[in-house]
Amino acid sequence: MKRILWATFAALVAIATFAAAAEDGPELTVFTAASLTDAFSEIGRIFENDTGMAVAFNFDGSQTLRTQIENGAYADLFASANKKQMNALMDDGLINNSSMVIFAKNKIALIIPKDNPAQINKLHDLARPGIKIIMGTRDVPVGDYALQIIAGLGNNSAYGPDYETKVLANVISQETNVNYVVTKVALGEADVGFAYVSDISEDLSGKVLKIEIPDDFNVIAEYPISVMGQSKHPSQSRDFVNLVTSDRGMAVLEKFGFAPV
Repeated sequence: MKRILWATFAALVAIATFAAAAEDGPELTVFTAASLTDAFSEIGRIFENDTGMAVAFNFDGSQTLRTQIENGAYADLFASANKKQMNALMDDGLINNSSMVIFAKNKIALIIPKDNPAQINKLHDLARPGIKIIMGTRDVPVGDYALQIIAGLGNNSAYGPDYETKVLANVISQETNVNYVVTKVALGEADVGFAYVSDISEDLSGKVLKIEIPDDFNVIAEYPISVMGQSKHPSQSRDFVNLVTSDRGMAVLEKFGFAPV
């Protein structure tokens, strides 16, 4: 109940904050998946320098952003870490369907604290009793992808029929966006977490290590962006999308670990 009340409160705060921002002047409001924080912050600065128009970002889990929009929060653009949240807004008639484009891809990796106290070295280790695992909730894209990976491993004879059950029994926390997962692993609050390959930034490279997940078991995350139907700046919003998908935008995304489309 507390989680539900907090989510409702957060949505109301976001609605009030971004509604007020939309009334203050020529500013582009971009609701953006948390995993894009570094990349879109840089792209936003490029856009501001090119156009002179300010960009205000709301970074959070894609499902949280979708809920905020559905509850009336103002946004010119929405960039999601999966198509599920975008499709939901599309079904509600809230986005400009013709503007939607997939602009980047990503993969999931295991992240562990730099000193690796639990000695996590391979995917089999996730099923060891007592391992502390952290991941996203089922609704947040990174959590959904992690569950797909765990289920896929459980269906493989190399991991055994009890693998999925044992791994899920080790999950100590499910977070509402991937940044919380990365932060808690970096602080040593968990032995291992599921995050995006792109989340291992230079700042975190001294605190966490990455264990790659083989492509046979991995999930490719696709990132869509779209102009919102309510946008008061549809032309400038399309310019922002064009920047994201341009060579300059792709260079920034690749620098932060995203794969080009």
